[in-house]
Amino acid sequence: MNVTVFVVDDQDLVREGIAALLGLQPGIEVVGSARDGAEAITVVPGCRPDVVLMDVRMPEMDGVAATIALRRLLPTCKIMMLTTFDDDEYVTWALKAGAVGYLLKNLPAADLAQAVRLANAGVAQFDSAVVGRLAAAMPATDVLTPREIEVLRFISVGASNKEIASRMHLSEGTVKNHISRILSRLNLRDRTQAALYAKENRLL
Repeated sequence: MNVTVFVVDDQDLVREGIAALLGLQPGIEVVGSARDGAEAITVVPGCRPDVVLMDVRMPEMDGVAATIALRRLLPTCKIMMLTTFDDDEYVTWALKAGAVGYLLKNLPAADLAQAVRLANAGVAQFDSAVVGRLAAAMPATDVLTPREIEVLRFISVGASNKEIASRMHLSEGTVKNHISRILSRLNLRDRTQAALYAKENRLL
């Protein structure tokens, strides 16, 4: 089944270009578009997309305000910010509004399509350019899920994947996936950096 997508952007050429490129990607179906947040909250509920790609800065209603409104109207819809602005405040505001990710518009079409698929599956997506500042700007409890924080605590005391899996009643594969997401979201290189991060942020 295709992932249905709605595109919100105030620049006509950009909006139409994104929609056209995504429409060529396998497993993606673009079901509509809007030129600002105000139009989006009027049109999106009728289209019921799986994922909304939302610009941040727009006239009438910006992407953050529109995200808040759409999350109330369509709680199951995943909203991902797609913008040229990698400003720390926008990232923080967008995530607090309920966005599942924050990507910049310089992504190749195939990568954007994959990000849409992952967002639909519930996997948060962040551009590498903003991940480090995001981790610094927001506490770990806002960046990581409760289970990921628990895994991070086990890492910080030197537990192996097998030990973590046993203590948390998970498979080792699931633990590995949690660790990969932790490292990615916090912009960390390895387990050692993760352990240091946990100690510095008093997560023990």
